[in-house]
Amino acid sequence: MEETTTQVQPKKEGFTKKEKSWILYDVANSAYVMLATALLSLYFKFLSPSENLSSVWGLTNVIVTVIAVFLCPILGTYADFSKKRGIFMTFALIGVISCAVLSLFSFISKFTIAGILFLVVYIITEVGFASANVFYDSMLNDITTDEKMHKVSANGFAWGYICSCIPFALCLIVYVLGTMVPGLEWFEGYAFSIGCLITAAWWLIFTLPLLKNYKQTNFMPKPEKPVKETFKRLGSIFKEFKKNKKALLFLVAFFFYIDGVHTIIKMATALGTDLGFDQVKLVIMLFVTQIVAFPCALIFGKLSTKIACEKLLLVAVSAYTAIGVFAVFLTQEWQCWILVVSVGMFQGGVQAMSRSYFTKLIPADKTGEFFGIYDIFGKSAAILGLGLTSLLGIFFPLAESTWINISLLPLPILFAIGLVLFLLARKKPAYKENADETPAQETQNTEE
Repeated sequence: MEETTTQVQPKKEGFTKKEKSWILYDVANSAYVMLATALLSLYFKFLSPSENLSSVWGLTNVIVTVIAVFLCPILGTYADFSKKRGIFMTFALIGVISCAVLSLFSFISKFTIAGILFLVVYIITEVGFASANVFYDSMLNDITTDEKMHKVSANGFAWGYICSCIPFALCLIVYVLGTMVPGLEWFEGYAFSIGCLITAAWWLIFTLPLLKNYKQTNFMPKPEKPVKETFKRLGSIFKEFKKNKKALLFLVAFFFYIDGVHTIIKMATALGTDLGFDQVKLVIMLFVTQIVAFPCALIFGKLSTKIACEKLLLVAVSAYTAIGVFAVFLTQEWQCWILVVSVGMFQGGVQAMSRSYFTKLIPADKTGEFFGIYDIFGKSAAILGLGLTSLLGIFFPLAESTWINISLLPLPILFAIGLVLFLLARKKPAYKENADETPAQETQNTEE
């Protein structure tokens, strides 16, 4: 009798509950990113009309960045003493509550001080958002395996992009009612308020799964004086970077290329407004960017299982360099459509691959403090980009540009510097902590 054998197909591995909860926080905070990028600058213009919106908005974001640069490394280092979950939720709640408070300013829009108070609360919201993200990024090592790290990171950005379209669509519908429907002009300010409340509720709801399911598995033993030890460890972290030259050089490269990414995200609507583009169309363009970014981020995650992360990052940074050059010559609306689609194609890839690539370069039990430094490089880069474009915008307003946008010249230059430095970082050997000891004692992950 002839024997027959059946081949059992391997079961496709999905995401664990922890991984799904972590991804859901990207869904949560991406809703705020959309609100801040598309509508908050317009909300500020409604409260305090300005002839040079992009410069005022850019300098406000510089203040946000300076505060975050000082806070993030301190908080990140302290969180490595098994305190990550509590501090993460504290700052997430600060962001959520402040976002909800922003809704109140439409009721006092007639007062001159409304615009100033709005900027103060906006700064608090941004600090809460940025600080919570330090802990969120550093959680990646606790919730997944080495093999799935790039894929999970990419899925976080991907699902954040597409799902944030849901609350944003609601905000957009309300905004359109207040700006385009005849007879409802009085509703414009309240439209911004409703948008802030929708976003705050969405942010809170999708934060709860991570709060419930996250457990910190990699941490340092808590010392008797954790605050004193935090500052002590913060000083020693720079000594570790001297040994881990690959991680250090990557961070410097990251500083330059992520500058352009953050500048484009923060300034998109304000820059388009200064160029004279229709505000509603600008908001729709940002909506399109999110839709394009969803499949493209998933593609980067899929490719990361077959292609080295370094190569994927190289493609993304090179593409952004070309996007920066294109932006300098942006004067027509059709060019703006090309720009938003191009940004959507590579935005998720460059952010996701940077996050997971850096995670693989650092010790698993020190992710909080290392990501505190990571955020210093990311946030302080925004000071440079936003500061330069804002200051140049004062002397060379976009509306008065002819064939070139002089105020946007820093973008391609900084992208190009980041690209060159990343190429140099690739050549550096991966650093192994305790390389002279047994493999079981090694905590350093390396990129194959």
